[in-house]
Amino acid sequence: MPRASFRFYAELNDFLLAARRMVEFNHAFQGRVSIKDMIESLGVPHTEVDLILVNGLSVDFAYIVQADDRVSVYPVFEALDITPLVRLRPRPLREPKFILDTHLGRLANYLRLLGFDTLYRNNYDDEALARLSAGEKRTLLTKDRGLLKRRIVTHGYCVRSADPQQQIKEVLERFDLLGAIAPFSRCLRCNGRLEPVEKQAIVHRLPARTSVDYDEFYRCTACDQLYWPGSHYVALERFVSEILTGR
Repeated sequence: MPRASFRFYAELNDFLLAARRMVEFNHAFQGRVSIKDMIESLGVPHTEVDLILVNGLSVDFAYIVQADDRVSVYPVFEALDITPLVRLRPRPLREPKFILDTHLGRLANYLRLLGFDTLYRNNYDDEALARLSAGEKRTLLTKDRGLLKRRIVTHGYCVRSADPQQQIKEVLERFDLLGAIAPFSRCLRCNGRLEPVEKQAIVHRLPARTSVDYDEFYRCTACDQLYWPGSHYVALERFVSEILTGR
């Protein structure tokens, strides 16, 4: 049975069996197999891969693996210019927009809190997630590696952390989003944009004490939800400050 040797670099090792991390290993195969299918059979989603070298030469995902090939697989490069090579990751989307799977509801709230266009429902199935990601040009965030292996998904990321506050920091760093944060500009309930609204226009909808204690109000342009800087705002503002300062 033919074999090829593989070596995965940096964070791609997160997806491998422990014995295959940070080392070169042999992998047996049968028939004609594309490099994309073989890499994903080893556990690494194609959305995580930016460069593949076979015997020192750059190849794309359609390359058919040959016996005795030596394959090196790399994640996204932030500092190294690999323009002359076959860079596999699509260009970053012009506007950062996300869609999240059902297990990342808290992360979805944090992204909306920081002003990022974030589509989330707790009843999206895998087919809908993949279709909406491709159709609306949204980066798919998930902990499901299998979902990222779908061919239709071009922009995606497997969230590593289990803690929502670490997840938001992870996503901001991975997509270099710190400079794009616009806190308190989106509705936490529906993702719509918020706009200032005069108190007298909505005073009839406010609790009695709120209409007395507060003068600054915002309304969601999509679902009409009202917001004001109440007691919860201090904690949210502190959280945003910690994100911005890297604490």
